[in-house]
Amino acid sequence: MDTIASLFSFITTPVSWVIVQFHTVYGALFGPNTGWAWGLSIVSLVILIRICLIPLFVKQIKATRAMQTLQPEMKKIQERYKNDRQRQSEEMMKLYKESGTNPLSSCLPILAQSPFFFALYHVLNGIASGKKIGVIDEQLLASARQAHIFGAPLAAKFMDSSDKVAALGATLSDVRVVTALMIVLMSLSQFYTQRQLMTKNVDTTVKTPFMQQQKMLMYVFPVMFAVFGINFPVGVLVYWLTTNVWTMGQQMYVIHNNPTPGSKAQAAYLERLTKHVTQHGKISRRGEKAIVKAIVAKGRDRNEFERKFINALNKAGLAAQPDGTVVKSTVQAAAQTEDGTAAGTTATATAVRRQQPRRQTKAQRQSGVSKQADDSLSLEKSDEPQAAKPAAAAKQPQKPGGTRSKAQSGQRKGGPQRPKSPSKK
Repeated sequence: MDTIASLFSFITTPVSWVIVQFHTVYGALFGPNTGWAWGLSIVSLVILIRICLIPLFVKQIKATRAMQTLQPEMKKIQERYKNDRQRQSEEMMKLYKESGTNPLSSCLPILAQSPFFFALYHVLNGIASGKKIGVIDEQLLASARQAHIFGAPLAAKFMDSSDKVAALGATLSDVRVVTALMIVLMSLSQFYTQRQLMTKNVDTTVKTPFMQQQKMLMYVFPVMFAVFGINFPVGVLVYWLTTNVWTMGQQMYVIHNNPTPGSKAQAAYLERLTKHVTQHGKISRRGEKAIVKAIVAKGRDRNEFERKFINALNKAGLAAQPDGTVVKSTVQAAAQTEDGTAAGTTATATAVRRQQPRRQTKAQRQSGVSKQADDSLSLEKSDEPQAAKPAAAAKQPQKPGGTRSKAQSGQRKGGPQRPKSPSKK
């Protein structure tokens, strides 16, 4: 334990100094030896650390969006090497390297908090054992040992003995009830944060190692908090519960205002945005303009929710512009169409669809051909001179056997026949 403390000694002194500064402020309001003064000092330390980590969180969001853009390529790799898991993993790693993304980027905020967490742990552990750490002197050490949070001493643990808890001025039942409640809240907040990320803010159309990683963290982290939480002092539990609540609220804000494309959160966000735009006829927020700009730039690559959004704007007589703004349009041809292309008509012209000829049936086509043939034949006959008719009739071929047809022998083709004259013997 001393070896670990020496490794984090470079951060222990700054952490203890920050706690003392906050304790000076809150001690003047609630009293220097109260649990409110020391507890709020730890909460303020968490808020300060998380504010400093906001740029890292923004980087995490960008890395997550980059992972989302690679999902079509990941899907191709999965289909190509679906029977070879090793080759599939190698191609995935190659794709990550070429694109400059890292699937472990979601763990960056937690890794960045680790030094502060261990430093606070050793500061509170020193308070429990009566050792001065960092800038905490004997007077502050005695004040911290007297501080209680809901009846539990700041430095008490769930696994402490009754004698050690009694030395801190508390009972074992109070300590275990408070620590158990904090551990449960800490685990539930962590589980809910990961669950809302998996169920609302992930594109479920493509199965990627990133999704498997998030699903694993959803169950692993709560178990880790429950197992290791029994060995954490009450002050550390306050720290970790506060940072979990901050993470949960931060995640809810991102899901509500900047959802992942193709997720359920994006469908809900675009539905809200459609109602707002159709009512006011414009987009004023910078974040909304950025999302609309990205949707317009996608063109044919839009997902189902984005196409519905563009179509809803067109039906309302609005058109999304490449800069993310929305303008009124009297002609829907000037707006973006469903497939992402723009109709090239002017504002005064109306969109007229090209009429396609109806397909005729086989009988209609045959009747049309025969009719054309009859018409052409009749025209040819009408152009022939009258003198040529006997010659043409003389050239008509006779039936084999020397017999003439009924028409040539004087018999009519239809109707009553002329009576035959009696033959002369």
